[in-house]
Amino acid sequence: MIPVLSLLSLFALSTTGTFGAPTEAATIAGQSIPLLRRNPSPYDIGNLGALAKSQRNNAILKYGGQTKQRRSTGYNSIVDQQYDSSYYGTLAIGTPAESFDVILDTGSSDLWVAGSSCGTACGTSATLNPSSSSTFQNLSTPFEITYGSGDAEGYLGQDVVQMAGFSISNQGFAVVDSVSEGLLTSPVSGLLGLGWSSLATSQQTPFWQTLAASGAWDSALFAVQLTRYTNDSNAQTLEPGGVLNMGYTNSSLYTGSIEYIDIPGTPSYWYLPLDSLTVQGSSVTITSGTIAAIDTGTTNIGGPASSIEAIYANIPDSQPATGDYEGYYTYPCSTTVNVELSFGGSTWSISPADFAFSQTSSTECLGAFFEISTGSDITWIIGDTFLKNVYSVFRYDPASVGFANLSSVAIAENGAGGTVPSATIGAVSATVVSTSAAPRSYALSTSLSALFLAFSAIILL
Repeated sequence: MIPVLSLLSLFALSTTGTFGAPTEAATIAGQSIPLLRRNPSPYDIGNLGALAKSQRNNAILKYGGQTKQRRSTGYNSIVDQQYDSSYYGTLAIGTPAESFDVILDTGSSDLWVAGSSCGTACGTSATLNPSSSSTFQNLSTPFEITYGSGDAEGYLGQDVVQMAGFSISNQGFAVVDSVSEGLLTSPVSGLLGLGWSSLATSQQTPFWQTLAASGAWDSALFAVQLTRYTNDSNAQTLEPGGVLNMGYTNSSLYTGSIEYIDIPGTPSYWYLPLDSLTVQGSSVTITSGTIAAIDTGTTNIGGPASSIEAIYANIPDSQPATGDYEGYYTYPCSTTVNVELSFGGSTWSISPADFAFSQTSSTECLGAFFEISTGSDITWIIGDTFLKNVYSVFRYDPASVGFANLSSVAIAENGAGGTVPSATIGAVSATVVSTSAAPRSYALSTSLSALFLAFSAIILL
């Protein structure tokens, strides 16, 4: 997600349950975060249209010194939910600690949670009461973010924030006391940005970046594995959604090597050069120097109109969709569509099940690729449609994104169902003190600095 939430993630991540993530070897230092996902009734055509429209609008809006201590053991159960529309995890805030479900979004960099004064707009989502924490500090600084789906306003504060066995004693974040109706869907209470500090509307250093820079992690990286339920007609509203690894990679979830591609220039979004794209074995022309953002907060994949048109030109009987589906295309569900993307010389396939975002009728399917115009150097937004097919690693230094093929263990989790993870706070084994907020000015290109800071991927309905 990126400020002005490009609701590309089309769904709010929820938390609950305890997903049976692959057992970690005792020698691996780091903590797994089970993720759940939520199925927003993809078979409800009316809701789907609204989601599709919101996703595209939000995607267009979106792209625009420390002390340290090594962690030993400890954990914090994290939940991810999002029926292939978004994934969320759980973190804890305050003293005593209270857990909150938050969307996990590599497309934005702010952490915010709903405050106790949020009112009816926050529905039944858990809310934070700052006065209940003995360590909360009000920074008395206004905070406001505009999403494709609405606005969130509040103020900045600092408090102890815990996640996956790691704790930052004075993490900056926003307490939101005003949100647009429908922006939050229970049990999600907010959002955790996993992008770089240069994108932070709050000017606070992101949770992950403080940990990576401080040496709290054995390896300065985090990794994501997402599950698939779009092709499971029996999928429930919440399902086990995968895992977030912090400070290490879980070799049981991938095969072969992790292929890293360095981020060109100053890190902001997790963006990479997109080398090539093929559909049904035919190459689609990609402009030289094309840049794509890798965004867990976006459900589908957005690209320039000319390229999207060329993709569907290779699929017989496909046609532009209308109404809420404007910018998308439909195609016969009987057609198996194979798409491959190439980053850094390696090619990665997208499952036909992920290309079929949903059905609009008994015979017509809605494709997962849609048209966007970002007005920036980043012209493609690569969301969960792609990320469900790879093990993704986000590395701090050198700033880079890595992909690896999923293992049979990871693939077996698709559609497997099981107990949905429930939020737990867990024990803290490493504490970090953040000594500075994110700098106000950043060495970004003119085009990048013109990007809309919006939460790009998640339609919070």
